[in-house]
Amino acid sequence: MSSHLSPGSFTGTSPVWLREPDDVNALVPVLWSSTAEKIDGVLHIGGLSVPDVVANVNTPAFILDEDDFRARARAFRDGFAGYDVYYAGKAFLSIAVARWVAEEGLFLDVCSDGELTVALRAGVDPARIGYHGNNKSAMDLRRAVHEGVGRIIVDSFFEIERVADVAAQLGVVQPVMVRVTAGVEAHTHEFIATAHEDQKFGFSINSGDAFEAARRVVESGDLDLRGLHSHIGSQIFDTSGWEVAARRVLALHARVDAELGFVMPELDLGGGFGIAYTTQDDPADASDLAQQISTIVESQCEALGIERPHLSIEPGRAIVGPAMCTVYTVGTVKQVSLDGGAERTYVSVDGGMSDNIRPALYDADYSCTLASRASDASPVIARVVGKHCESGDIVVKHEFLPGDVQPGDLVAVPSTGAYGRSMASNYNHALRPPVVAVKDGSSRVIVRRETVDDLLATDMG
Repeated sequence: MSSHLSPGSFTGTSPVWLREPDDVNALVPVLWSSTAEKIDGVLHIGGLSVPDVVANVNTPAFILDEDDFRARARAFRDGFAGYDVYYAGKAFLSIAVARWVAEEGLFLDVCSDGELTVALRAGVDPARIGYHGNNKSAMDLRRAVHEGVGRIIVDSFFEIERVADVAAQLGVVQPVMVRVTAGVEAHTHEFIATAHEDQKFGFSINSGDAFEAARRVVESGDLDLRGLHSHIGSQIFDTSGWEVAARRVLALHARVDAELGFVMPELDLGGGFGIAYTTQDDPADASDLAQQISTIVESQCEALGIERPHLSIEPGRAIVGPAMCTVYTVGTVKQVSLDGGAERTYVSVDGGMSDNIRPALYDADYSCTLASRASDASPVIARVVGKHCESGDIVVKHEFLPGDVQPGDLVAVPSTGAYGRSMASNYNHALRPPVVAVKDGSSRVIVRRETVDDLLATDMG
């Protein structure tokens, strides 16, 4: 399991978990997609030289390893055999990726009309789509029901009424799940721990709202209650959180059966499976997670005297996160003197918080490597920063890079598939980067770089 340290755990200019590498040119395999390798110091992915790939699209650019994405999708599909595995599209979604998800036998989770549109244009069967969101509009719901979305995860009493009204108008019975909060806070950053009580998602089990929501759905003739949905957070390495949540959610499941006489056939345990962003992270593989979670659920069901419901999970980051990296070009390098006589090397690149907001938003850690050449220089502690007018525009807070890193070098940051491109912005009027899929020695742009015309298309000045 991961040994996460407190923010103040530093030695000198670097955190204590960061060790000086024996070879600053080498990759740490757990951080990279499966086809990533260094050849004479040059990073290759999908059988292609990264400098050659980005030469055609410029930098910054996201490179997505298709074989790795598909392999991770299959690992969850096979590891969680007997579950419905929903790929959480919010992590990263494009038409090509939605097709890969469907081709590998996964379901798809969306949380906006835009994501639903991408899924439908990719040809995903609507019956295999789940629709999330805490504030779906009547128009959003009408489209989802009309298209035949397989399940809508309801998040408020108002939404229960809205879905029921839409279903009645369209003459269908809409399958829904009730999202509940189990009062469990995942051991991760506060803003991505989404199962504690004081937050916007779901119905509280403790307050009784979750039972009341289930009752209203059961009594509606226009809704089909498939089960409860619980999501305890993100970037989780320890299954103890799922154990506590499962106990509370299954107790509610049993109460609905006992008091309402209604047996819900399903239970969704959400996502949040952690990945390795740095060497301090030690994620479990999908089959181990499946075994642990299945054991937890089966033991709780036995204790409650109920049948185990059909289970589903929603991995997103764990599939796309390690499959993608971001490549930048170095623009400037400077040494900054610190207290006590130490120095830190600042490496400025041509992207930043506009293509990866997570370090600024969540204080997230990342790693990186020199991608365009080998170096014989000794490693130095570097901080990779972006080009934006913000002191918090940090891409990689602490990493060893060769001491001769210089303008024109390429630096690649692994594990940026989740939320990098999907949360990208036009801050400082930056153009959002392309996504290039690589596989078996060939590449193709699956999301093109924005142009100035794109940027100004909505400016009516």
